[in-house]
Amino acid sequence: MARPSKTAAPDTTQAIELTAGAIERLTCRTDTKAQVFLRDTKAPGLRVRASNTGHKSFVFEAKLNRQTIRRTIGDVRAWTIEQARTEARRLAVLIDEGVNPSELEREQQAQHEAQRQQQEAQAVTVGDAWAAYIEARRPHWGALHLRDNVGMMAPGGEPKKRGKGTTEPGPLAQFASMRLADVTPEAVQAWADTEAQRRPTRARLGLHLFHAFVNWCSEQPDYAAAVPEKNPARSRRAREALGKPQAKHDALMKEQLAAWFGAVQTLRSAAASAYLQCLLLTGARPGELVALRWDDVNTQWRGLTLRDKDESKGGRDGQRVIPLTPYVHHLLASLPRRSEWVFSSDTKPQPISRPHRRLADVCAVAGIEGLTLHGLRRSFGSLSEWLELPAGVVAQIQGHKPSATAEKHYRVRPLDLLRVHHEKLEAWILEQAGVQFDASKEPGKLHAVKS
Repeated sequence: MARPSKTAAPDTTQAIELTAGAIERLTCRTDTKAQVFLRDTKAPGLRVRASNTGHKSFVFEAKLNRQTIRRTIGDVRAWTIEQARTEARRLAVLIDEGVNPSELEREQQAQHEAQRQQQEAQAVTVGDAWAAYIEARRPHWGALHLRDNVGMMAPGGEPKKRGKGTTEPGPLAQFASMRLADVTPEAVQAWADTEAQRRPTRARLGLHLFHAFVNWCSEQPDYAAAVPEKNPARSRRAREALGKPQAKHDALMKEQLAAWFGAVQTLRSAAASAYLQCLLLTGARPGELVALRWDDVNTQWRGLTLRDKDESKGGRDGQRVIPLTPYVHHLLASLPRRSEWVFSSDTKPQPISRPHRRLADVCAVAGIEGLTLHGLRRSFGSLSEWLELPAGVVAQIQGHKPSATAEKHYRVRPLDLLRVHHEKLEAWILEQAGVQFDASKEPGKLHAVKS
């Protein structure tokens, strides 16, 4: 039998000791197969694959659980034969141990990706995560809650819209440049100790908002790795440092009504004057009344639609309807329609801003101390006691939750029934204030005067 020529192509049906010459002579005819293999005798499982395009590479092939495992090692121009044999032996050891090299590689890649994400998360600052948090939650928040969250992390240093100087940083601004991973209970406690000396009320709100923010981060893949298992904002010592909020009791007494109405009717801003009077006479929340639009005023059925909490008494789909009483109707009819807002700014197409400052001016003139916007809402409920109005009626007008089973399930008061009691209270308040008003006159035509 003749010996094969040194230049003849190797027999791909047999295993040989791979050499550079044998690899060079290995070819795959384009008219027969897509690829051919040449097996190595020194490293079991090692092969050289030649495709019909002329490309050649080292591959490893073995069986695991009756399944053929084939992995490409690399191009024959980049790998030496010995390097390929070393890699093939490593893969063979894994196969003997029952490990699929492809699955092992995927697991390693997943681990590397997790480490990369963790490193990126560790580098994220609170300010960056806070901005993402606000954008993600914006559709689910009301305007007031959104403003609180934005203001908490505000850097400050902006020119004040009113007065001189610049704005101060928000209560949580010092966390903005800190890495999310560095926010510890100790850091939160140190912050609380400082803020307790300056602005404990705002800081208490800030701690509450920061707690919600960290909870949100723990649910996000991009930030979860940087957040500790226990929320650092859930700190008992921080809460103790900021103290508990004190219940407020500011409200107008019956004897103060005359002085207060006399002062509020002298305000130069008709919108601010009407807003403060309506706040007292409707018992609404300050934010609800600021957001009142002209479309919410129903003069036909004499009702006001307020944006309310869904769960409150009388609230439905985030709204509740209260009576449009005669004097309130008169105040609204006297206002100019500069924009969609009832209590609109004198200079911009937006609601009036900072009405608490107008209230402070009124109280200074009237000689009343410590009265807040919410105190006017509290006054509505307190003054109703003089007429012994049904508590459920007052609660429904103000948008409070029902406090008893009968109120929750067995009392359905329509608008006209609420109006009977509401108009009675309004008339009594005006009488105590010495405001002369003829409810039978056309709204906006007759000016109420202080006797």
